[in-house]
Amino acid sequence: MALNFRQNEILEIARTDGRVVVETLAEHFNVSLQTIRRDLSELSDAGHLDRVHGGAVIRKGVVNFDYEERRRMGADAKAAIGRACAKEIPDNSSIILNLGTTTEAVARELCHHSNITVVTNNSNVANTLLANESCEIMVAGGNLRRSDGGLVGDLTADFMSQFKVDFAVIGVSALDDEGDLLDYDLAEVRVSRTIIRQARKVFLVTDSSKLTRSAPVRLASLEEIDTIFTDAPLSDALTKRCAEWNTKIVVV
Repeated sequence: MALNFRQNEILEIARTDGRVVVETLAEHFNVSLQTIRRDLSELSDAGHLDRVHGGAVIRKGVVNFDYEERRRMGADAKAAIGRACAKEIPDNSSIILNLGTTTEAVARELCHHSNITVVTNNSNVANTLLANESCEIMVAGGNLRRSDGGLVGDLTADFMSQFKVDFAVIGVSALDDEGDLLDYDLAEVRVSRTIIRQARKVFLVTDSSKLTRSAPVRLASLEEIDTIFTDAPLSDALTKRCAEWNTKIVVV
């Protein structure tokens, strides 16, 4: 299917924000709601978007988005999440940061912290924190994923198991209504599970687009998370579960 100029722009907005809203698009393009609904239906039929009530989201699947595309999606929300999370991490702390563009946003904010130790399997995090001369950086070994600079596999998990840190900051590809954290790569998930076990407190950083996506591998439950930082309220059912699990929700 050949997309018209408006549909191409709608798709770009969806890739950046994670979702689009019919009323907002109609106002943006100065067209009727019916026209936008037709555009979204055609984009859905072509396999680009999934329709949801009031709009559409980037199509769910078993393969993650391209790294640069993920970096662009919800960039402002990720920056705000990064600031909120970093504020909860004091100076003189030890932290593990795993893979993900939102954990990279946390790393940028940690550049202002003093006397911290950061352990990571994310080469982008390590490169970012080079700007902080007061930060000791320890990088895991393992299989290097060229797509995003991540280190994964058994060697990486073994490396992480040698530490006991104050905080773990983890990202995730999807979060379902049952409170399960989901991802795409089993090798990456094994590392993240180890990271959770080796931290005194675990912070999850995730923008709201992850609430409308799915992934095939279960990483953990929000029950294992101390605080979730996100940019939109969770569903009532999930909020109730978090209260039962003593999982704090911070909406930026």
